[in-house]
Amino acid sequence: MQKPGKIVCVGRNYIEHAKELGNAVPDQPLIFLKPPSAVIWDGEAIVLPAVSRRVEHEAEIGVVLGRRLRQGDEADARSAIAGITCVNDVTARDLQKADGQWTRAKGFDTFCPVGPRLLALDAGFNLSGLEVVCRVNGVERQRGRAAEMAFGIPMLVAYISRIMTLEAGDLVATGTPAGVGPLTDGDEVEVEIPGVGVLRNPVRAAPR
Repeated sequence: MQKPGKIVCVGRNYIEHAKELGNAVPDQPLIFLKPPSAVIWDGEAIVLPAVSRRVEHEAEIGVVLGRRLRQGDEADARSAIAGITCVNDVTARDLQKADGQWTRAKGFDTFCPVGPRLLALDAGFNLSGLEVVCRVNGVERQRGRAAEMAFGIPMLVAYISRIMTLEAGDLVATGTPAGVGPLTDGDEVEVEIPGVGVLRNPVRAAPR
């Protein structure tokens, strides 16, 4: 996979995750951007910035666009998806709460692990059957299915395309299930989508 031109993320798309952070599920998809400079690949280290005291994992189903999509409907969106990959929307939770908006908390270098591969879709692929799992040091922390999303994958991609043009290679991170938790120096975090692969990243503290 090549580094995406843009990364569009969806917040509070699983009811139980919204609840665990004390938030309501929005009436419409809540979207935000992560910079491409945050991307790292399988095996590369997530670096905990010295300015944050609580960095958390967020395992997500990633959708990669195969062609340009603008003002699409759900059928257009479904046909524009090239494949599925694992994403970790790493978040400095303390900074997210302090700032009241999410750019700094989610934008640090290394805060968007992606991979290890792209599963190409065929026309009959069941997107709602996808599942995502997170483990830290081998212990499961998160598990969720696409069928549990407040807004399904084709709807999300179509909705985003009516706000901004999506280009081939762009990445949509579709939200995280309940169970987010802290990462510490020396951890290894895994994001697995069964049938797609396991994204593994060590965690290292930046010098303070």
